Amino acid sequence: MKTNKNILVTGASSGFGLLLALELHNKGYNVIGTSRNPKNFDLPFKLLELDIAKEDSIKSFSKELFSNISHLDVLINNAGFYLSGLAEETSIEQGRYQFETNFWGTINLTNELLPKFRKHRSGKIITIGSLMGLVNFPSSAYYGASKHALEGYFKSLRFELNEFNIKVAMVEPMNFNTGIITNSHTADGRISDYDNYRNKIQKFSKDMFDKSPEPSPVINTLLKLIDDENPTFSNPVGKGASIILGIQHFAYKAFENTIIKNINKFKN
Repeated sequence: MKTNKNILVTGASSGFGLLLALELHNKGYNVIGTSRNPKNFDLPFKLLELDIAKEDSIKSFSKELFSNISHLDVLINNAGFYLSGLAEETSIEQGRYQFETNFWGTINLTNELLPKFRKHRSGKIITIGSLMGLVNFPSSAYYGASKHALEGYFKSLRFELNEFNIKVAMVEPMNFNTGIITNSHTADGRISDYDNYRNKIQKFSKDMFDKSPEPSPVINTLLKLIDDENPTFSNPVGKGASIILGIQHFAYKAFENTIIKNINKFKN
């Protein structure tokens, strides 16, 4: 299949971004990916340099992007990282950098590209959030907070862009096997009162990620949203995602007790 549709995928050198960009390229889309170090990768689609945590990088990237294409049809906001660690043990500096990348970086890039979308009165902005943006868990306070912030921002933006025929959607995956832990950051503090709990949480998290399924359901959801003329705004993906959301909203105590029980299965 050949198509002249231009699709930008941020963070396209690993994880969901790489898998999606490769699939889109194979389907004949004109794919532009981003990476902080594009020279380190040999990929079949164009990979441009971008560090979304830096506004000057976003400005220079935008100029280079539109020297390669005349218009953009779809923006896939994927770039970001996972900061793990207990909330009190995570420095404010680390938390700020998590937001500078996951939240402000995503928003700054979106704002940079919005005039092009408005000019053509069409386009799609699809942001890969996380189920942790709807339901959060221990040892992911800042990561979950950054994803909650994205949900709130794009919930508002979708209404504001509707008159320009620009569609906005979120994808909220559960844990999938994407190598997110390999590229993650860890809290830099240690408070002795948390030693026992931290040990259990680390075992719980390792078990959860070790059992993570392959990410094809997320890629399939993204492909569907790209093709859908009127995509659904919120798209949780993963086995049991809808059940988890339902329990949290309608039986929070049961949700809380389930999390505590699962963590306490891991002995010190």
